[in-house]
Amino acid sequence: MIRLALGCLLLLTTLSGCATRLVDFAPDEEAIYDQPLDEVWPQVREYFAAQGFNVRDMPGRASLETEWREEFANSRVAAYWHRYLVIARPSGPHRTQVVITRDTRSANPALRAAGSEILWKVDGRTLDNPGGLGSDAAILMAQQQADGQSVILGQSHQTARDLVLEWRVFRALAPKLVKRTQSQASPDVVVHADASIECGVPVLGLGKLARAGNVVLLGELHGTQQVPHFVAQSACQVATQGIPVTVGLEVPDANQARLEAFVASAGTEADWAKLMESPFWRSPFPDGRNSEGVVYLLDALRKLRAQGLDVKVFAYDRPPLEGEAREEVMAQRVLEVATASPRRALLVVSGNLHPRQVQGLPWNKQYRPMGLRLAEQRPNVYSLDIAYKSGTAWICAVSPAQSLECGARPAKGRDLGDRYFVQLFGGRDGQGYDGIFYVGAVSAALPAVHQGVEPAGGGAAQASDR
Repeated sequence: MIRLALGCLLLLTTLSGCATRLVDFAPDEEAIYDQPLDEVWPQVREYFAAQGFNVRDMPGRASLETEWREEFANSRVAAYWHRYLVIARPSGPHRTQVVITRDTRSANPALRAAGSEILWKVDGRTLDNPGGLGSDAAILMAQQQADGQSVILGQSHQTARDLVLEWRVFRALAPKLVKRTQSQASPDVVVHADASIECGVPVLGLGKLARAGNVVLLGELHGTQQVPHFVAQSACQVATQGIPVTVGLEVPDANQARLEAFVASAGTEADWAKLMESPFWRSPFPDGRNSEGVVYLLDALRKLRAQGLDVKVFAYDRPPLEGEAREEVMAQRVLEVATASPRRALLVVSGNLHPRQVQGLPWNKQYRPMGLRLAEQRPNVYSLDIAYKSGTAWICAVSPAQSLECGARPAKGRDLGDRYFVQLFGGRDGQGYDGIFYVGAVSAALPAVHQGVEPAGGGAAQASDR
């Protein structure tokens, strides 16, 4: 269990230069104030007001709801909105607990409930119904006008309790109540100066692995919205802990200069054109590695870097190599980046065959995957297999006519809830994995060019008919 005092690092305080020891980014113990409710609540309310939120008090109780706030504003694909429901309640004589629930909505469909279609518009007006009469959007807008609430429409959403923010508020309001108990097993790191950057609902278990010097290999199912979103959210949460983070993509390394230039850019039309001019985005057999989800991840990294966080990206695939020759080149590229960046955490995304740290495949008992080759040459290499709830993915498969066909196909998984998490096995399993990363229900990510992310042209993306 994470003890009562987690220190300024874990709690993401807004103070800079404050070091402590880290167990995980997401605490699993609640913060309790040793003050009565009538003393705590005014301070809590003032905290949110001081952070720039407009708040609406719930009548008759110590609770409030903030208005929606946009993050990654002006991002072409990565913007999202969030708000908080804050409730304070007694927790015994002269003690108080503050519970904070975070609601996130996004134009990106990664958080969309499986099977639903995203609604992203300010009203339901159409050419043949200029008033939007009878639409869900019109009803919600009428409700907004009636009760003064702000409404963000969309079915791509995630709601969860935010223990990290609860501790951040606690540390800001009651620092003298904390008894510092540090874990000697955790490394010293320094909080980034602007730790108020929002990274979404904390990824449970991430902080146990995503540390300076560690290489975390994420074996994915290509072609989903959720894996790129998971990686973007993880990179943000690692970087706000003061740990520089580098994301590795299974993209041809000939694209390295384009990736670096885009992540360092302002995201103008010209910057997008330079990124997308590569033939990689126009493969006749798009297998999910060049999807709209990957574009979302790149733009999220660009926005994080623009806000001062130390994030980088690298490509490590080497076509047309195949088989073990490809595994060796990919391993050496990851090793090169890891060796040159000993203080960075590496999050390396690939198809889930490559991270395995065991020799052999059903069709080749001598096969040596990238993960095994890396682990033989350096310590602190961790391999995680993807876990997900059933949904869809963009998959290329051989048709009955023996031709390769790509499209959205069913993906059968196991329901482990709706929240992202990382779980270690306590030892490596027979497939060569140290644990899993869970991304909830999956939904197919179309090729980026199908979604209108084309090079050059005007400010509005046009849908492709390909």
